Amino acid sequence: MTSTGSVAASWLRPIPPGVAPQLTRAGQVGYPARRLGELVQGRPPGVTGHQWSTAGRESFDQVVCSADTGLPLFAVHFAPPAPAGSPARRAERMTSAVCAAVGLPLLRVESPTLRGAEHARRLVEYVIDARGYAAGTDPDTGDAVVFRDIVGRLPDGRRGPVNDLGALTRAAAVEAYVERRLADPIVRGLHVRWADGPAEGWSWVEVRPGRCLVERVHLAAERLSCGVDPGRLAEDLAAVAVGERLRDLDAAGPSLVDRDELRGRIRRLAARRDEFDGGFAFDHLCAD
Repeated sequence: MTSTGSVAASWLRPIPPGVAPQLTRAGQVGYPARRLGELVQGRPPGVTGHQWSTAGRESFDQVVCSADTGLPLFAVHFAPPAPAGSPARRAERMTSAVCAAVGLPLLRVESPTLRGAEHARRLVEYVIDARGYAAGTDPDTGDAVVFRDIVGRLPDGRRGPVNDLGALTRAAAVEAYVERRLADPIVRGLHVRWADGPAEGWSWVEVRPGRCLVERVHLAAERLSCGVDPGRLAEDLAAVAVGERLRDLDAAGPSLVDRDELRGRIRRLAARRDEFDGGFAFDHLCAD
């Protein structure tokens, strides 16, 4: 196939109009569980046969397309952490290579708790809204409120950032504290952006005195602007994961982390500041 025009227009295949989308939002539609091979019109130049055969079988949790043309705009994939050098990591690299070759932006979320079937749709809706808001904001206006910090009424009736994905978790933590199921009602966190790498978000809550429930999320936005800072989005997703585990604190018990050990992990992370792209944002209350 000879490339004429943009990479995306040449190599990406529109999803047929007869396929019903799972969501429709702001002129975009989302489809769950689509394989990469379904979205591409053959093996693009620069991609080996092995890369193509492996990546083509990989499935995305959500593929967002233009409602007008059906052409894919970006894809979202959730996965649990995988060891370096594992088959899952190799498949990930091959998938990234094919997506880059065909011009398909990809948002990867790595979490031991979050799952695409339960969380991909909400994330897609959030990213579509955040991108739309950012596109309509004048970057030269210094006092413009970013999407994440828009204040309004929260689900529990308080006022706060309505675009904080972790808002429900924070409300649930307060309720659990009132019910004496938590030692502290505050959901804390940190986030970093690794230079030439993913963003990383942490979130934790003290379940028993000196024992914390900790979640970490890696978020890689490959050729995609999320409309918000990727680090803050990763931290908010980690808070969502904490909320999932708050539903069953008995099961969380064996994996709780000693507060001093958590502080040590934070200090070791902070010591690697020269590897970050930008700052290191963290909750000082857990790093004293």
